[in-house]
Amino acid sequence: MVGWEGFERFQDPIRGMNKQMICVSIGRGRHKHVIAEHRHLVDEGAQLVELRLDYIDREINLKRILGERPGPVIVTVRREKDGGKWTGSEEARQMVLRTAIAEGVEFVDLEEDIAGLIPRFGKTKRIVSLHSFEGTPPNLETIHGRLCRLDADIVKLSTMANSPLDNVRMLRLVKNAKVSTVGMCMGDMGTPSRILAARFGAPFAYATFHHERTLAPGQLSFRQMTDIYHYDQINSETEVYGVIADPIGHSLSPVLHNAAFRELGMNRVYVPFRVPESELESFLAHCDELGIKGLSVTLPHKETVVPHCRRVDGAVKGIGAANTLLFSPDGLLAFNTDYRAAMDSLNQALGHTAGQEVHPLQAKTAMLLGGGGVAKAIAYGLKRRGARVVVAARNPAKVAGMAKSLNCQVVGWDARHSITPHVLVNCTPIGMHPNVDESPFDKRRLRPTMTVFDTVYNPEQTLLVKEAREQGCSIVTGVDMFVRQASLQFKHFTDQEAPAETMREVLKRATGPVRF
Repeated sequence: MVGWEGFERFQDPIRGMNKQMICVSIGRGRHKHVIAEHRHLVDEGAQLVELRLDYIDREINLKRILGERPGPVIVTVRREKDGGKWTGSEEARQMVLRTAIAEGVEFVDLEEDIAGLIPRFGKTKRIVSLHSFEGTPPNLETIHGRLCRLDADIVKLSTMANSPLDNVRMLRLVKNAKVSTVGMCMGDMGTPSRILAARFGAPFAYATFHHERTLAPGQLSFRQMTDIYHYDQINSETEVYGVIADPIGHSLSPVLHNAAFRELGMNRVYVPFRVPESELESFLAHCDELGIKGLSVTLPHKETVVPHCRRVDGAVKGIGAANTLLFSPDGLLAFNTDYRAAMDSLNQALGHTAGQEVHPLQAKTAMLLGGGGVAKAIAYGLKRRGARVVVAARNPAKVAGMAKSLNCQVVGWDARHSITPHVLVNCTPIGMHPNVDESPFDKRRLRPTMTVFDTVYNPEQTLLVKEAREQGCSIVTGVDMFVRQASLQFKHFTDQEAPAETMREVLKRATGPVRF
């Protein structure tokens, strides 16, 4: 149990902190719940807890909360204008903060406008903070300088990220700060600043007690920070990898890759980066500053990233889309592991082995539902194996280029049931969590002679997969393809074989009923 013993061995509770420390915020309405959660967190290994007293819905009993605390705390009483819940008078709020200092609390959080009104007393350390929910100001350094001059032991800046580059500016500030600084960007676009805080020298990062009770936009839970991102192991030498997408919240790639890094004892972390299409080029230009060595690529960037690459592999040339990037001294390198992963999965289902002269798909009809990046990769592989490929799309005009370049037939979405293919591949998100009661293909049109391949991996047992199994079809699931493509990416990233079974296990656990 990490509590007072792990904290008091340091005479200076700031300089002595592990840089990989997580401060877990507790915001509950009743004193007993605050105390119970604090004890639970200390048992789970939390070294520092923020008590958000503005959440308490009755008169605050500081002696009870502080007297029974099992470890060091930050006392925070946040006003509504700063994103908190305090509705009492400002005079009463400041009295709570002054009383906490008098009680010898380890840290107290003071906003910029009151820091000069509450003097230093005893051993309590002062966190001087500023919150901006509109965006990340262009004059971050100027604001930081103002906060430093308010007798701050730690400066805290929390701003909304409206651009991926806000993370870069915030982490650059943390790295160069002369006063110990916790800097983070809010929102899902700001997630990288929270995960990478330790790499850039922040004394600690903030997390919430549970992922369903966030106290700030984009805040991760203590379990997510520890179990997925292994924040306690991140340091200035940690290599950074990640996935770029927009939106990003659905991606489970961080779960797989971080588990694989942990399994093999690698000092690496894999981070989700939400990157709008309009900011792809500027993001790629700043990846080096964030320590990024490689990226997975998904919608909407699989095609638009290709022109930014110095070299591409044969699959990327043939498909016109990439899902893996490596940063090398020679420039940006691009690969497509979707293609090989899908073909390996199909080969296994069809019983094809290397060395067979005629592929089982030769002269067979394969129908793809959807025409996005994954569909292009699979169509490319099917055509190379001699299949006749039909693409069913809601908007045939949007896949006309793909049909021409890969010599595929395109039919309207409503005509998809007019074809009885040997292989049916769902490349749409239909059936993905939370819409698990939907299927892109009528079960009455399924035949036992079909091989049905659903690229959706969350859940693995989609409605299409269940109905195809009931009809006696051969099955390929999205989990199989997803783990294969991630394993191939891992090989590109690390030049080592991936622990595929570990990846498969954590993916199934993450898509099961118990979630992080």
